[in-house]
Amino acid sequence: MKKVGQIAGPASARSVSDRAIKPIAGRVVAKAAAGAGAPPHAAAAADGSRPLLQRLWEHRENYLLILPMAALVLIFSYVPMYGIVMAFKEYKMADGIFGSKWIGLLNFRKLFATSSFGTIMKNTLEISGLRLLFGFPAPVLLAILLNEVRHKPFKKTAQTISYLPHFMSWVVLGGIFKNVLSPSSGAINYVITALGGQPVNFLNSNAWFRVVLIATGVWQGIGWGSIVYLATIAGIDPQLYEAARMDGAKRFRLIWNITLPMMFPVMSVLFILSVGGILNAGFDQIFNLYNPLVYSSADILDTYVYRLGFGNASGDGRIDYSLATAVGLFKNVVGLCLVVVTNFASKRLSGSGIW
Repeated sequence: MKKVGQIAGPASARSVSDRAIKPIAGRVVAKAAAGAGAPPHAAAAADGSRPLLQRLWEHRENYLLILPMAALVLIFSYVPMYGIVMAFKEYKMADGIFGSKWIGLLNFRKLFATSSFGTIMKNTLEISGLRLLFGFPAPVLLAILLNEVRHKPFKKTAQTISYLPHFMSWVVLGGIFKNVLSPSSGAINYVITALGGQPVNFLNSNAWFRVVLIATGVWQGIGWGSIVYLATIAGIDPQLYEAARMDGAKRFRLIWNITLPMMFPVMSVLFILSVGGILNAGFDQIFNLYNPLVYSSADILDTYVYRLGFGNASGDGRIDYSLATAVGLFKNVVGLCLVVVTNFASKRLSGSGIW
């Protein structure tokens, strides 16, 4: 009996063998690329040649794990975004969002023409800048200091104490600080008067309010912010430190030449995100500490939007949802632009960024 190759001819035999070999070869290449040290893009290219449904089914457990969080983000972050159109309308509750009159950019022009907009924007940028200046390096410093502590019970106690303020609401913390800083019965002013000074009304003074704001904000967030840096330090290869010690490096040199450079990629990502939120100057904290006496130094975009929403800032007692939405959209657009610019600068200067 003749063989298939002899009956069909060499070309047909070759095409039959090619059709049989190609699927097997694709799987072999994918496995070899994934397991034999080949570049990741080789495995990705081989995997990408298969149908989408086949790849989804193969990784179904991972997608099922992601599904609840993806649904949460979709429902609470993306679906409500249809309300952005309120910024371009003269919203009336009786007409609804889509039934209200379209007025284009009038709300934005009204915002920029507001007499207090310059002061509000200035306060927001200054307070956020001070938070970034003092609040960003503080967790880095605390993480390095805790990492250098060799007495484990003290280290764990210090970590726990530094984390606790993060879990306390600013409603609670605001009441505590109002009592502690009270000019008549506060502990701070008691010490000042005992030393022969005059009581200071910290929360009613434009000169002191921002000092209190930044100090209490750093105190509240320093412990929680240090967690990610401590995790980064824990992932550094101990052999790097051992090799440096053999070369005679002391503790400060180890921190400067090993710890900080290894932390830099994480620091750059968190810095980019912090710059993106520069128009979020801390509504919870300011709202629970400020009062009309310090509006000139403490009123920010968030508190202004709050008063717009409840009819105290529009001047006529009317609840102006459209203008409040325009302010929120303005903040988000500026934040997105800052994230893109900062990420680009970080990629050019250090080679690391968010994407």
